[in-house]
Order: sequence, then C-alpha cells, then structure tokens
Amino acid sequence: MRFSGKVYKDGRFWLAEVPILDAMTQGRTRKEALRMVADLLESLANRPDFSVKIHPGKQEDFEVSAPDTRGLVGLLLRRQRERSGLSLGEAAERLGAKSRNAYARYERGTSTPTLEKLNELLQAVSAGRDFVLHHSIET
Repeated sequence: MRFSGKVYKDGRFWLAEVPILDAMTQGRTRKEALRMVADLLESLANRPDFSVKIHPGKQEDFEVSAPDTRGLVGLLLRRQRERSGLSLGEAAERLGAKSRNAYARYERGTSTPTLEKLNELLQAVSAGRDFVLHHSIET
C-alpha cells in the first residue's frame, strides 16, 4: 500500500505533503523535504521499528509506503479520525460498536482490515469524503 504525495518549491524551501494523512513538512532541498516527510510519518506513527520508504516519482509526485502495512493503515485511520475531531468512542459509535476497542484495534495496528472494512472504518471517521485508489507509479 502506498499513499501519494507532492513535493514543490515555495520560496526558499521545498514543501512535501501527503494529503490523505494531512501531513506536511519542509526542507531546504527537495531531497531533504522527502527525508523530512519520512521522519514526520515515522514520528506520527509512534510504533517501534516503524519505517517509511519514499518512492520518488516524476516532477512533483512521490509515494510513501511502509513494510508494516498495519502501522500505515493505523496512521491513516488515526489522522482521519483526528481531522474529524472524533474520539475513539465516537468513531466506534459511528461503526455501531458498543466498545471503542472495536475501532481502536485497527488504529493500533493489532488488526488488519479488509478493503471493505477499511472503507467502512474511513466512512465512520470521514463521513462524506471519498478516498480514491489508483495504480502506483513505477520505481
């Protein structure tokens, strides 16, 4: 699984962002901005041994992936939940679950959702938003 991002120059600095994760950072060079986005996502995931790989693309495009897909999915779910201003309990309630752990286990990465379940989880925390899947760029 990979998430797409953009890197571009803004004045003296290069900005790197991964919109689906609501994450942005900067660097003095393009290369540094890409290194910084990997560091940012690893810090946000806050999981032991979690690492992010950057896949440079053409022009402004790049993608991020992680050997630990559960960690990447958990980060996606947490960032979307936080973006919506929901607590774990509220997210679970939107799923129709009685316990916040029903949602939290995916966010913690202890369970890996199917594609259908991931869509259900994302709709619970990001109602009204569509998430578009596309083929990855070649590296």
